[in-house]
Parts: sequence; structure tokens; C-alpha cells
Amino acid sequence: MPDSPSSPPETDPIIAALRRWFGFDVFRDGQEEVVRAILAGRDVLTVMPTGGGKSLCFQLPALVAGDGVALVVSPLIALMKDQVDALVARGIAATMINSHVSGSEQSERLQGLREGRFRLVYVAPERFRSTGFLNALSRVNVRFLAIDEAHCLSQWGHDFRPDYLRLGEARRRLGDPPVAAFTATATPVVREDIRQSLRLRDPLELVSGFERPNLALNVTHVDNKSEKTDRLLEVIRQWKTGIVYCATRRSVEEVAALLRGEKVRVIEYHAGMDDARRKRAQELFIERRRDVAVATNAFGMGIDRSDVRFVAHWEIPGSVEAWYQEAGRAGRDGRPACCDLLFNYADTRTQEFFIEGANPGEDVIRKVYHLIRSHADDKHQVLLSIDEMAEALDVRNSMAVSSSISWLARAGAIERFDVPGVRKRGTRLSDPGLRAADLQIDAAALREKERRDRARLDAMINLCYSNSCRQAWVLQYFGEKSPQPCGRCDACAAGTNKPRLPTLEESNRLRMALSGVARASARNADGTFRPRFGRRKIQRMLLGDEGEDLATSGLAALSTFGLMKDCGEDYLRDLFKAMEDAGLIATDESGEYPLLTLTETGLRVMRGESDPELVWPNNGTQAPRKPAPKRPSGKSARRKPLPKWLKEKIERQRKAKR
Repeated sequence: MPDSPSSPPETDPIIAALRRWFGFDVFRDGQEEVVRAILAGRDVLTVMPTGGGKSLCFQLPALVAGDGVALVVSPLIALMKDQVDALVARGIAATMINSHVSGSEQSERLQGLREGRFRLVYVAPERFRSTGFLNALSRVNVRFLAIDEAHCLSQWGHDFRPDYLRLGEARRRLGDPPVAAFTATATPVVREDIRQSLRLRDPLELVSGFERPNLALNVTHVDNKSEKTDRLLEVIRQWKTGIVYCATRRSVEEVAALLRGEKVRVIEYHAGMDDARRKRAQELFIERRRDVAVATNAFGMGIDRSDVRFVAHWEIPGSVEAWYQEAGRAGRDGRPACCDLLFNYADTRTQEFFIEGANPGEDVIRKVYHLIRSHADDKHQVLLSIDEMAEALDVRNSMAVSSSISWLARAGAIERFDVPGVRKRGTRLSDPGLRAADLQIDAAALREKERRDRARLDAMINLCYSNSCRQAWVLQYFGEKSPQPCGRCDACAAGTNKPRLPTLEESNRLRMALSGVARASARNADGTFRPRFGRRKIQRMLLGDEGEDLATSGLAALSTFGLMKDCGEDYLRDLFKAMEDAGLIATDESGEYPLLTLTETGLRVMRGESDPELVWPNNGTQAPRKPAPKRPSGKSARRKPLPKWLKEKIERQRKAKR
């Protein structure tokens, strides 16, 4: 049993170990509570920002605990190698087991585990696919199981990895040791997924340090590539050292070439490079022989360089979680740093392409399986590449084929294997008699996953168009109540995020918007409102969107239809956000889809009984910074004109309402 927190520092073995092995006299925020909970044998779920010291939270207990080994699951081989090398350099018995370790070496390290020669062992999640590996581990005394990047096990997280889903069962096979799960970014929904998947028992749940007071979180709206380039060069000139994140390999190569032309000392990093080139690039950056890294999101996890002064995003990331995690790699030394997102709405097409590829749908999954089955040899194997399958099926987005194969592998319909002598993977049928039509596919779950993927991208877009404090917006997204403006971001600098009473024009607009919510809701017998539609549909109704779905639902026949068409989509979206923050409207998430309704406070404001203080959207009267461009209306801008019969139906509905 570890000493209590009240033990004198000179007699506390935990503090003594902290000083001996890591050279620190005190813990950072949240670390000590987590360390003591792990040593007490309690399950832990810790959300701690990048650079917050998560690794120490599981490394230190492994050194203070008695017999047994700490098994650390980590998704990146480069990250685990860096941490193991650092531990060994301190004289700590640590090792790793992953696909880069030969079979004979793995056997030797497993034998060392059984003999108690290691205190920490890092394991890649894909190793848990192997029954033999699990059987070998079952003979090892696992003191506790540490899961790094735990958000990877949630299908609703921003970096879902199917291999993580095996960890709950792996825990049972290992004798049900305590589990400590760590992540830098997790919404309440993702945290619940982690609890359920790992079967955590009354865990200590610690959410600390989401706020990064040394970071200036900025969104710079750019109209074209030239403006984007100018802003990036401005950031580099001011901050010198940093990371530029790009959405694609092609962008990485283009931006790196552009910066080299400006005499910037730069490395590039993406998954299309071979292992040796990636390793060399990473070493050049970590050893401070290069100033700027241009990379995809494959770069950064575990990069131990504290003097990164800026993180820039060349294109919009796919989620707030991914953006904030990557932004958090700046300023790990606590000194001021800049995070700048170069936002152009056209860049969202790349993320839309990724979403389409990650969500192939039931029909594509069956087609891929049928192709594999029809091309299998007498060993029930297929050596076709992903691109070859996509071409054979005439699928434009080859990611959809890759996602289908991942789904089929998780469902147990196929197995993937490495082809000897070449960098290629083959596919083997698990049950040759299983037909594509017999696959048990939960189509509703597939649709829900796509909906959540698109919701995360929508949230990222909303952040870019918001006029409110970036830091406060993010903290609220992650579940923090009533966060305060940071005073450092572009929105705070523009002075647009302070609540105030409305002008006469704003008061009128507010009542129009509240009337729209009220008309779109059902009225209960007691006079309260019952939600019927989501936020987006109500906004489209107020803007006068002539989409067919609004017509058939009856929204186009409401008296508030088109009432705010002169305000614009951006203004209306920000106004609805401000109304919800002020408690005038509320979102009901108890059903299948989130629905919007009017609150009692909102009803009083709508009736003109009071005027609330809101963070009002910029209506063009203030211009301390370049205003955000109008958000394109997406598919609605390309809709075909309504057919004559539907226009007549809408007109009849309107007349009936009068």
C-alpha cells in the first residue's frame, strides 16, 4: 500500500522515486493523484493534454510497485521506441514488442517478462490479435495495464483503431489487472466508450489541463493559396520553430518545396515515405538541425521537442479533437506559442473525401467481399491490392475499399496476412462457404458512424466561423461549463466575444429567430414546447431554403419561412450558438437525433418581456479584423428548382395556415 499524500517528502517512496528516476521534486497538475490511484490498484481514466506528462503517470508506478510488470499499449512504434530508449538510458529495465521485433527476439523478451527482468513493456495493439501472444502473456505477472491514446478504441473518436477493441477481452485473459487509460482529447461520449470497452470498475476519472494558457489559438480566413502562403510565412518569420500540418501527402510535398524556396530549414514527413526516410526526418527535427516540420497527422505523437513555438494547419482538420491535440504540440515548455489554422472552406472537400472513404456503406462492403470470394485461389487467398480492387469494382475512392476490408476483418469474414518477400498484404477467406448476401451487417450502425464523423467535421467548421473565444469554444466542446475568454486568440483580440445588450436591430432579429424555433416546435397542453426538428433544419427554414425536405416536412409553409434570409447562414449559426449559451433554446438529445426547442426564458424574450446579454454575431458594424467570408451553403446551393406540383403544395399549406 503506498504512503498517503500527507507523508513527508523525505520519507515518501513515490516522491523519492520521482526525484531519483526523473529528477523532479514536485508533480505537475493531476499527476500525483493518478500515480497514487494506480498504486492503490484502482482503475483510472485520465484526460491530460499533450505535454501534460501522461507517460510519467504510468512509468513511475511501475518503478514503485512491487513484483510484476506494467504493460503499456501504444499505437506508434516511433513513440514507444523513444520512450523505451529514454527509460533504458536512465537505467530502467524496459523493452517493447511490436512488428519491428523479430520472432526470436519477441520470444526472448517474453521469457524475460516471465522471469521478471522488466518493469515496463510497451506493446503495439495489433499484437493482441495473436492468440499465441495472449497465451504467452497469461503466464506473466501483469501489475497493471496502461492504455495510451485510449480514444483510439472509440468508434466515435477522431482516431478509431479497430485493434484497440480487443483490449477489453485482453484484460480478462491477463487475469483482470487494473487498467489506466490515458488520452489527450476525449469528449464525454468518447470517455463513456472508453469506460465501457475497457470495463473500468469505479475508475478515478481525472480531466485536467484542457486549457493551454500559453497558446494563442487563431483561425485565419484565407481566400486563396497566395493568402495562405503569405500568412504561413508570416507565422514562420515571427515564431521560427514549428510544425505545419497538411491533410494529404501531396500537400506536404508542395508546402515543403515552397518553404525550401524561401530558405526555411524544413523536413517533410508522411506515411508514403519509407521507414528509413521517416526516421531520418524525425531525427533531424528532434535534434534541432531543422526548424520546421511539414507533415500529415502521422507526425507528432511522442515528439519530445519542447521548443516548438508554432503549429500551423495548412488545411482544416477533420475534427476539433484532432486539431486541438495537434495544436497542443506547441509550447510544451510553457512559454508563449502560436497555433494558426489557415481556413478556406474549399479545403473541407478533402475531409469530406476522407469521410466518404471511411464510411463505405453496406453495398460497398458486400461488393468487396464478393470480389474477394470470386477471385480466391484454391487456398482461399487473394493477393489483389487495395487499388486493384477499387479499379475492378469501379470505386472512385479507394479508401472505401480499405475501410470495407477493415470491417470484414473485424467481423471475422476475412484475415489479412503479409506476403513474404514483398511489401504487400494478402487476404484470406475465413469461411469460404460464406456468401456476400449472408454477411450480417448492421446498416444502422454504419449510418450512425457516418453521421458522427460528419458531425465532428461540422463542429470544426463551426469553430472556424465562430466569433467567440477559440479557447472557450474548445473547452465547452469538451464538456467544461462556462469557460472564460482566453484574451489571446484572434476572436478575443478582435473584441467580438463580450456579452452585451442588443441594439434595436439585434433585438428584432433575436425575436425572429426565437419565433422560428417556436413555430417549428409542437405545443404541449401546458403551453411548453416539444421539439420536432434539428437546429440545421430550423436555420434553413428561417433562411428560406427551398429544399424538398423542408417542403414535405411542412417547414416551408410556416409563417417564419424566409424571415431571416437577409441575415446569412454564418450570422444565423452564430446567433443560435449564442442563444443556446444564454439558455434561450435547448437541445434535446434523448432521441435518435438532437432536436431544438424553446425554453421558458426564450419564450419570455420572444414575447418582449426582457432583453438578454449575448455574445452577438458580427453584423458588419465592427471591423477590427478581416471578417470571415460567407460560408457556402453546400448542397443546398446546387439544388434543382422545385417541381411545379411541390410549389403548389407549399402554397396550399401556406393558405391553410392563414
